[in-house]
Amino acid sequence: MNDSGPTTPPKAASRRGTDSRVANRFSPLHLEPDPEAESPPDAPATQFLPDHSATVISRNDSPDLGFEVSLNPYRGCEHGCAYCYARPTHEYLGFSAGLDFESKIMFKPRAPELLARELCAPGWQPKWMALSGVTDPYQPVESRMTITRRCLEVLAEFRQPVTIVTKNQLVARDIDLLAILAEYHAISVYVSITTLDPGLRSRLEPRTSPPAGRLAAIRALRKAGIPVGVLTAPIIPGLNDSEIPAILNAAAEAGASFASYTLLRLPLAVKPIFLEWLDRAAPLGKNKILANLRDVRDGHLNSSEFGERMRGTGPAAQRLRDWFRISRTRSGLAPRGPELSSASFQVPPRVLKSLRESKGQLELF
Repeated sequence: MNDSGPTTPPKAASRRGTDSRVANRFSPLHLEPDPEAESPPDAPATQFLPDHSATVISRNDSPDLGFEVSLNPYRGCEHGCAYCYARPTHEYLGFSAGLDFESKIMFKPRAPELLARELCAPGWQPKWMALSGVTDPYQPVESRMTITRRCLEVLAEFRQPVTIVTKNQLVARDIDLLAILAEYHAISVYVSITTLDPGLRSRLEPRTSPPAGRLAAIRALRKAGIPVGVLTAPIIPGLNDSEIPAILNAAAEAGASFASYTLLRLPLAVKPIFLEWLDRAAPLGKNKILANLRDVRDGHLNSSEFGERMRGTGPAAQRLRDWFRISRTRSGLAPRGPELSSASFQVPPRVLKSLRESKGQLELF
């Protein structure tokens, strides 16, 4: 396939989470659409652009994320979730956090090779890894590029513990590799479900799998003996918080064994993008949603403080935590997934052989 250029059919190009071309905070120039134009410009087809990064494992020191290292095969996400907290990361690439984030997708063609090289580096200390820490590893193009699957082949061969978070039922495609990791207590999967309403899902998360597809993925993973749970993320007070018991019950019936949640975050450019989405997709509920959000954010729409940004603060946030905990208990779900083990981590024999051969060739010189 081509490394760049439009590859998504024109019909699908209109299914976007936002039409906004919000200004890049690092750019002094910004193009505004002509307000007198007879019709708005057509939504662009998706472009896939190669990312030739020299490393693929990212380090994290945020105390409230729970992981120290992560693997991101893609940058940007075609799922197009209007609320996605990762949108501002696209600005570091010179793109917009709005439409560019979901229509200019960077892919890492050498990710599996780089991953194997980093896992056998002398300084690597095996610890559980997040896949992904930023954008979804199973966004639509993964069905063709298979970068995530090839990374999982490496992780399974090294027996490297990993936790996957996704909104796409495509994760069930890789059950064969996940089952290998499960043998060594080195895998857990969170399927993220924001709503059971197909109509709301199509407006809020336009290119994600429908709720029924995600529940089917939970069923398939559980049947294969892979630890699977549900992540209710994000909870948007006044929009989907009333669905918490139903989501947890449905996930438990499908075979999930643990559950967690995160609260809506609106950092930087995400705030105007989400407000624009409310105007377009939920105008009658906008004031209620924003008032409820301020209730759990100490009067603000966002907080970037560690320990607060995922759960909120104040009495309303505490009521939400209590309700989620009670609903989770009633559904028979645990508060967290299994402890992953790195005890079986290995540098595969074929890799060791290759390293010895390379060292021998160097010694000849």
